[in-house]
Amino acid sequence: MSDLGLLRLSQWLSPAFPVSAYAYSHGLEAEIVAGRVPDGVAVAAWIRGVLRRGAGRTDAILVVAAMEEGADLEGLNDWARALVGSRERWEETRDQGAALAATLAALGQGDGVARAYPVAFGAAAARLGVARDVVVAHFLQGFVGNLVSAAVRFVPLGQAEGQMILAGLQEDVASLAQEALGCGLDDIGQAVFGADLAAMEHELLDVRIFRT
Repeated sequence: MSDLGLLRLSQWLSPAFPVSAYAYSHGLEAEIVAGRVPDGVAVAAWIRGVLRRGAGRTDAILVVAAMEEGADLEGLNDWARALVGSRERWEETRDQGAALAATLAALGQGDGVARAYPVAFGAAAARLGVARDVVVAHFLQGFVGNLVSAAVRFVPLGQAEGQMILAGLQEDVASLAQEALGCGLDDIGQAVFGADLAAMEHELLDVRIFRT
C-alpha cells in the first residue's frame, strides 16, 4: 500500500479540502428544526440509519464500482443521480463531485470531469494504490464525520459528545466498507424514507444554515 496514496486520501477527506462538505447536512438540519433529532442519542440513530440503509451504503457501492478498471463512469453518474430523492440532494453530490474533480485537476491528480461525488472520488482513488476497503472506510468516515459536525453546530452538541458519537459509529463504518466490497450495482437499495422527506422539507425552510 502506498504511503503517498494514503496521504493523498487523507488530504482529499480533510475539512481543508475545498469540496465544501461542511455546508451540507443531508437533510439533518430539517430534522433538527422539526424537533425530531433533539439530542445526541437521536443524532447517532439518525446517522446510523442513513449510513447503513441510505446514501452511506449506496455511495460506498458506487465508490467501489468507480474504482474498477474500465468502469463506466458516466453510467455510474446516472446511477448516482437516480438514487437521490430531491433536488437539493442532487446538488449536494453533484457540486461536491465537481469541486473534487476541479481541485484534483489543478493538482495534476485527476481528469477534471464533474461527476457525482462518490463516482468522482472512486475514480480518483483508483489511482492511489490504496486498498479498496481502506478507501471506502475513509470515505464513509468522512461522510459520518461531516454529519456529526453539522449536529455539533446545530443541535447543538458538545465537541466531546460529537466525538463519542463518531467513535460509536466506527464499527458500522468498518463493517459497511467490507460489505460494499462484495456488492454490485444490483445490490443497491435504500430505505430511509424519513431522511429523504427531510431533505425535501429542507428545500422549503425560510431560514437555514446548511445548503441541504
